[in-house]
Amino acid sequence: MANMEGLSKLGKLNLSLEKDLAAKYVKDLKIATPSIYQETVNLSGGNQQKVVLAKWLCSKCKILIIDEPTRGIDVGAKVEIYELLNDLVKNGATVIMISSELPELLGMSDRILVMHEGRITGELGREQFTEENVMLYATGYASHSLN
Repeated sequence: MANMEGLSKLGKLNLSLEKDLAAKYVKDLKIATPSIYQETVNLSGGNQQKVVLAKWLCSKCKILIIDEPTRGIDVGAKVEIYELLNDLVKNGATVIMISSELPELLGMSDRILVMHEGRITGELGREQFTEENVMLYATGYASHSLN
């Protein structure tokens, strides 16, 4: 549904193109599924996350906002999702990640905006990334950017 314009003509869905794209993303993202017709709800958590990413990759979006992309999935699936996100960035996309997993943020980000009580309390560049710095902003003990 994220790419209806690309999959339809004059309001008619191109089922052949939809099938080809599904097969491509199953292969490219290494989605473990018995068939492209398998309902997503019956896949593992990591494979469900990959299906969601595939829907948006299919739309060729330039900015991807992801919220807790690896919550509840195994380590192997996390690594695959991280690699996919890194590839997107290498190819010119912007990824905005919302995560409560501090190691995930420190490992994946170029810049971190930290919030406390609904407000942005700090902005950290990669050279400022430490768990301590993030926690100072997250707990409200620091505000503004570190210099």
